Amino acid sequence: MKLYKLTLKDKKLFRYYLNLREHELSTYSFVNIYIWKELFTIRWTIIKDSLCVFFQDKIGCFLYLSPLAKNLNPSVIKACFKIMDSFNKNKNFSRIENVEEKDLNFYKKLGYECKEKFPDYLCKREDLVQLSGNKFKAKRALFNYFIKNYFFQYLNYTLKYKKDCLKLYDYWMKTYKIKNKDPLYQSMLKDSRISLKVVLDNCHHLGLLGRIVKIDNQIKAFTFGYKLNPKIFCILYEITDLSQKGLSQFIFRQFCLELKEYRYINIMDDSGLENLKKVKLSYRPVRLIPNFIVERKDV
Repeated sequence: MKLYKLTLKDKKLFRYYLNLREHELSTYSFVNIYIWKELFTIRWTIIKDSLCVFFQDKIGCFLYLSPLAKNLNPSVIKACFKIMDSFNKNKNFSRIENVEEKDLNFYKKLGYECKEKFPDYLCKREDLVQLSGNKFKAKRALFNYFIKNYFFQYLNYTLKYKKDCLKLYDYWMKTYKIKNKDPLYQSMLKDSRISLKVVLDNCHHLGLLGRIVKIDNQIKAFTFGYKLNPKIFCILYEITDLSQKGLSQFIFRQFCLELKEYRYINIMDDSGLENLKKVKLSYRPVRLIPNFIVERKDV
């Protein structure tokens, strides 16, 4: 069976298969597959009308999400594990990541083990724009402080800002590396920079929306996001100069203000980081979207 290496030309095909069913997890998007191409070898194939996406690195190969099809097919799952096993010396590494809750019964009936991983946070866009009531009092105050005390420009991202966005990320990353010495966290920061470069280079080709904030003619914040489905928009990146009081509250609210056609904002998962979890919960999500890993019980 031939596996095809992922390219931008595959976007139309992927979107067709992604749209066969409605998804809420942020991973079910061509954007959130393609941006990892510098960290993984990404290949795909179609098995019995199911699009299957494989990620491979030095450790091994896994299925990035459930096969994309109108209906999941047991024989397709079996074929996917056979492909993964052909790459993996340790067959325990063969697995399916980012499985949605609605598909759990399908996998469980086939005898697979389903383990919960970090959920996505789903917020009502109206809440993030209005910032009403005591629960948003602090964020409202910081937003108001920013617009009253800074002279700023809120602009569309273009390629000419790429270098300055990377410079801001490096400054932001250095700040967080000092705060958190955990090797896994520091590795995640480096990986995120590699993916960010893919985003900056391919923003418009991928259909991403990008915004920047300039203060004193310097980029002090940027954000990127994408449409997941007609109701949900995902915030992929938000990076700010932490020394600018209220800037993160400003760019987040301002971006959400533009997204009038969407009811919900998916602010992604917390990667198991307590500080990030605290920040995401502070935006009062209406729901946590469960996410699972599917493995074989006995290999």
